[in-house]
Amino acid sequence: MTQPRIFGIAGWKNSGKTGLMVRLVSEMTRRGYVLSTIKHAHHDFDIDKVGADSYRHREAGAHEVTIVSSTRFAIMHELRGAPEPSFEEILARLAPCDLVLIEGYKREPIPKIEARRMASANREPLAPSDPHIVAVAADHPVTDAGLAVFDLDDTAAIADFVEKVTGLRN
Repeated sequence: MTQPRIFGIAGWKNSGKTGLMVRLVSEMTRRGYVLSTIKHAHHDFDIDKVGADSYRHREAGAHEVTIVSSTRFAIMHELRGAPEPSFEEILARLAPCDLVLIEGYKREPIPKIEARRMASANREPLAPSDPHIVAVAADHPVTDAGLAVFDLDDTAAIADFVEKVTGLRN
């Protein structure tokens, strides 16, 4: 199987990563691409409601619970003490697509853009210590990056850049 095209968005908490992800997914799908996304969470999360049948299946000890309807399906996999799967293991589970956009996984060796917002509690730049950051998107002037710099809200220009970096478009 060929490795999918991958591009990431990294940044500290409240740096604008999710907003940029959502806008990029919208823009790239509008351009005709099939996208998948991966978001890394640094905390316990749950997408299931207490009391729902699937929740009850998981609570009873199911290793994986799959919910299927005529519009979507979801597979929840309980680690039950096993280590978090590697980035590569998660990628391998995705269906073929044109591009996988990654939110988080800021230490993975993939091309990524660093999101920066003045409202972020931690504004220490990631780019100087990460050679895989290929651009910065910020809501304030950035003069010290030595990389391509975009306005955080300039989704079209960032999408053009992602197309170029990933080889979707020359």
